[in-house]
Amino acid sequence: MNSRTLISAIGNVTLAALLSVALGSTELRANQSAGAPSAKESFKTVRDETGRSVRIPVPVRRVVSLAPSLTESVYALGMDELLVGDTDFCDYPPAASKKHKVGGATNPSIEAIAALRPDLVLVTKSLNRPETVQQLDRLGIAAYATDPHTVDEIRTSVHRLAEVLGNTAAGEALDNQLLQEEADLRQRLRNVPPKRVLFVIWTDPLISVGKNTFLADALVYAGATSVVDSSQDWPQISLEEMVRLQPEFLVFASGHSESVSRDVDALAKRPGWEALEAVRHRRFAVISDAINRPAPRLLSAVEDLAHQLHPEAFAGNRDAAKSTTPEND
Repeated sequence: MNSRTLISAIGNVTLAALLSVALGSTELRANQSAGAPSAKESFKTVRDETGRSVRIPVPVRRVVSLAPSLTESVYALGMDELLVGDTDFCDYPPAASKKHKVGGATNPSIEAIAALRPDLVLVTKSLNRPETVQQLDRLGIAAYATDPHTVDEIRTSVHRLAEVLGNTAAGEALDNQLLQEEADLRQRLRNVPPKRVLFVIWTDPLISVGKNTFLADALVYAGATSVVDSSQDWPQISLEEMVRLQPEFLVFASGHSESVSRDVDALAKRPGWEALEAVRHRRFAVISDAINRPAPRLLSAVEDLAHQLHPEAFAGNRDAAKSTTPEND
């Protein structure tokens, strides 16, 4: 090998080595960028409504809701852009139906939840199973649980949820709105005696609501009181007991008042039910099934029920509406 060839070979080896080092450094930087966050991750620890300590990323960017009430609450707070998934039964507002579905509230697909890479999963104690939270914990997915039992606790719960999700201002704004709605309704009903009602969850067997449920508390806000005094959340009532209690009104929750009207007609023909004066005189109220969900929309159903039970308390609204309606020429 002559000197020129030797110099050329050395140059090629040196160039190859330099290229290898350069490419290696580039690859190392790429791997470091892919494997490490651009900024240091931050977390906060909060205590949920069941007393669990939950470590949550800050900020929260991706949320999965496992209860219709929680989905409604996220929308009511105006934070639905965070919601990447919810359950098959999350249908309000209509936009919630278009979110990625992860199954039912009691049997969600953990695999589907994990695939959405949520920062936080929202659950509620009254609906979701502890096993679901345990499975999420084992995967390192944070789960925050709510557990409201009264109308005020629902309002407070939504306020706290806004703080957990990182938007305290939205929580305060919605809280003030709901407080005003409560005050207006309380003012309307301040001089009316409450109606004794039976809230009918199911007719065969007859199931109503217990005194420690948010539904029983919602009745109070509507100017009513449940005739059922039970510590069970969903007590079964005998026909004999129902006749003895003689509620002034039967209350049904449904999205279709026509079907409930047909059901009441059918009830009047069934043994035992005809002994109820409320059935004989068709004293029943039908409200939105929003009453069944511990979410901000519940107050609209409460007000609707108050209108039906105490129309005299809202007569001023109709008179005012008439006075502002222009007469026909």
